[in-house]
Order: sequence, then C-alpha cells, then structure tokens
Amino acid sequence: MSIYVGNLSYEATEADLTEVFAEYGSVKRVQLPTDRETGRMRGFGFVEMSSDAEETAAIEALDGAEWMGRDMKVNKARPREDRGGGGGRRGGF
Repeated sequence: MSIYVGNLSYEATEADLTEVFAEYGSVKRVQLPTDRETGRMRGFGFVEMSSDAEETAAIEALDGAEWMGRDMKVNKARPREDRGGGGGRRGGF
C-alpha cells in the first residue's frame, strides 16, 4: 500500500519528500506525477514505506502539517479506478 500526499508545493522534489517521510521510517519509493503537456508537477504524490506501522506514523504526524507554505493532505492511497479504455463513441452516430 502507499500514501497519498496532496496539496504539495509545485517546487517539491522526490528528494524533499523522501527527507520528510524518512523521519517516520524507511522510504521505499516516492512518485510525483507530472502533467503530460507541460511537464509541471501536478501538486500531489505517492510515498511507499517499508511497513504499515511506518505509514500509519507518517500519516498521523503529517496530515494537515504545514510544509513549504502549504497544509499537506496525507492519507492511505486508494487503489486506482479502472477508467475504461479507448473512449469515444461507437456505432453509427
């Protein structure tokens, strides 16, 4: 499972997040999605830690905490929804 981290500064880096979350345990991976068209960070990310206990400690400590001028939103990440594929209409329209 991973942690969702929202309301991030657009200047935040993977190294920055790793440093913050490392205070609560071993950080396995950090992902900061970027916008496909602009390449700019989207303002949220995901952190994976080594254990559920470490994730829980980080969530409890950091949810609502002020960091880089913003109040972070930190909680368990929900599984991605299947948005379906392809898009567009089919048939004789």
